[in-house]
Amino acid sequence: MTLVKQTQQQLQGLPNFHGGLQTLDVVFGKERLRCELTALDTLACAFDRFELHSERLASATIDSLKSLAANLSKRLTYLLEAISPIEHDAEECHVQMRSSPPRKDEDGSTYYELTVRRGGSLALCRYRKTPGQPREVIPAQVTREVFLHLVSDFVAAVQ
Repeated sequence: MTLVKQTQQQLQGLPNFHGGLQTLDVVFGKERLRCELTALDTLACAFDRFELHSERLASATIDSLKSLAANLSKRLTYLLEAISPIEHDAEECHVQMRSSPPRKDEDGSTYYELTVRRGGSLALCRYRKTPGQPREVIPAQVTREVFLHLVSDFVAAVQ
């Protein structure tokens, strides 16, 4: 069994819900998926945070994280916006990626942010930035199929 299959089984075992927060926590081998779901139905789900922890990144270098981020940029073409690296911090050993360009409307902009950190963390969130206000996390909405594709792509990136 794989992390993707285990995640699929756990999703299938959850009841549909809207509102509130339910944590999906799946462990397989050296990887652990933790996702804060805000809604789930037969077709789709929404989440505030999607995070994969992997022991394989425990001692990663900044160059390997930059390579991983570039690989993810090429893989995650199915999200609402393309995601590209925007900065890296060699001292803290992490790479920050964002939607490029963000989605803009009359209320402000929305964008994905993905961070890749040494120690083993890849985390994806969606934000809304309204002019004059601090940014806020908003639920990312994806089909169940896209959700499982994210799991697969995150796992492939750390291999």
